[in-house]
Amino acid sequence: MALERLATLPAEIMESQLSIIDLLAAMFPSPGELEISESTMQWVEILRDWCQDPVSIPDVPSVMSLVVALPIVDGEKTIQVNISVPLQCEDPETIDQPPPLRYTLRQPDWMTKAEVADLAVSIPSGDVLEAFEYIQAEASCFLENKQVMKSQRSEFLENSQEPIVRVWFYFPSLSTRKKRDDMVNLAPGYSLTGFVLAGKPGVLCLEGTSPDIDAYMSFIKTHSWGDIPSHQKKVSERFRQTGNIERVFSGMEEITDSLGERGAARQSG
Repeated sequence: MALERLATLPAEIMESQLSIIDLLAAMFPSPGELEISESTMQWVEILRDWCQDPVSIPDVPSVMSLVVALPIVDGEKTIQVNISVPLQCEDPETIDQPPPLRYTLRQPDWMTKAEVADLAVSIPSGDVLEAFEYIQAEASCFLENKQVMKSQRSEFLENSQEPIVRVWFYFPSLSTRKKRDDMVNLAPGYSLTGFVLAGKPGVLCLEGTSPDIDAYMSFIKTHSWGDIPSHQKKVSERFRQTGNIERVFSGMEEITDSLGERGAARQSG
């Protein structure tokens, strides 16, 4: 069965869609707040003229896309929202309301893929301001809850007699930037310090309590690596230091690039 061909929106409905883009441009005037491609801007001008004289116009795109960096928690953080503005419909003769906008979220470095999916699933599909209000409220709530959990964990650790251990994990291959970023960004939530080193093999060093390390590794495998086939999630614990262990790392970081720079410096020296 052939798909029904979509048609360009009527002029009065098209004007409503274009006004949304004007609204976003006015709301987010600073560099980096609104991403809109040159081709999209060209179509905005073409369609604006067409609305004044709506003669036949070929090859109108089905949607126009733009990206807003939406501020969260007084602008301390942002989350990028992809917005699709429909320009076509099935029947121009019967449509009386603009087609709803569609939204997707780009994963920020302070959320996992699963957390972004949970937030995005209930974004209102209608008014853009309502969608922004929802995203900001839910993301702010997420960050507040994350901070509360972090404080509770820190308080628990202060009162805990669980000893600090240092554990070394080897990976047959550790090359994906996003997976390594997750390792670094998630570690503070489990009160872990150490480093990540990419390569074949890759190395992960963790300092913290055994329960925290186990919980962290379980979360990484389940969420950050949720899209990786199980046979590719191979990781082996090679060494665990116990006893009177004191932390030697102040935080969690990736050292791949810094090691490369040191190596290059030695070669040039």
